[in-house]
Amino acid sequence: MTASMPGVPPGRTGRLWLRRRLETARRGSALLDRKLHLLLSVQDQLRAEEQRTRREWEASCAAADLWLLRAALLSGRRAIALAASRAPAEVTVSYALAAGTKYPSGVTCTTPDPGTFEAPAIAAAHKACGDAVAAAARHAAAARAVRVIDAGAGATRYRLRAIEGRWIPRLERALSQVELALEEQEHADGVRLRQVLSHREDPAGAQPP
Repeated sequence: MTASMPGVPPGRTGRLWLRRRLETARRGSALLDRKLHLLLSVQDQLRAEEQRTRREWEASCAAADLWLLRAALLSGRRAIALAASRAPAEVTVSYALAAGTKYPSGVTCTTPDPGTFEAPAIAAAHKACGDAVAAAARHAAAARAVRVIDAGAGATRYRLRAIEGRWIPRLERALSQVELALEEQEHADGVRLRQVLSHREDPAGAQPP
């Protein structure tokens, strides 16, 4: 017993020790199983969101390319360069929790105010580029969320398998060995007790050791 589960106290104390740890392991297994199912449910939703934001990003990039080409043909590349803002876009990421796992749940993207453009094509190109940047930020957040939840689900699945596949069976085997040893000890104690009682009732029939 001590070889398969070191540190187990002897006798009935060991049985109680093992029963408590086995109960704790089973509760932990149940909690991890619920956590895994929740993460897998969120994972499906986030993967669908990742695909949706990818399509929006690709469509907005195509629209931005088209409007940039139109602006270049109508107003020239120099006009596009002069209309470009030097201020960066600002992206704020919001987060959510799923079974203790924090992941990006959305973004807000603010692009610089373009002001007023004389050429409508330049204004349209500026807006299309801003939309593409915002779509890229949404897709980046969705893709990151998928990776985070994938990692959380993988770690939870690994821990669950370790508890169910190794820790609980080891505790069950050790408990079975302890209970068998206690039964044998109790049986031997009962035999000795009956012998003592029999000798006390019939001292003449007692045999010398």
